[in-house]
Formats: sequence, C-alpha cells, structure tokens
Amino acid sequence: MKLKVDEKNDALYFRLDESEIVDSEEVKPGIILDYDANDNVVGVEILGLSKRVPLAKLKSLQFETA
Repeated sequence: MKLKVDEKNDALYFRLDESEIVDSEEVKPGIILDYDANDNVVGVEILGLSKRVPLAKLKSLQFETA
C-alpha cells in the first residue's frame, strides 16, 4: 500500500496494490475510485484535500489495526 500527499495539486492518493487501473469513477465530488480488471478498488484519490483536512493533521498519520 502507498499513501501520497500531493501538496501542489491539493490531493491525497491511497493505492492498495499495483494492479493495472482499467477504470475510474468519481463517486462523490472530489472522491475518485480506481478499479482493476476484476472491478476491485485499487486506489482512492481525494481532491481538494486542504478544504477537507487541516494541513497540521496531514503532517501526522495514525495507523490502526484490529
């Protein structure tokens, strides 16, 4: 998995695996899902990130596992 914050384009991209992306869908304004050939979600892009999350919160990520 990879997480990339693109400050220049004000976006966050979360990639679940390296499968080839064959389709993308904007499911809500500024939320784009990328799909592989089996219709599995392999990536999530969030546009307009600075309007959704304060910059200070982006500087520290928390990962939780069950």
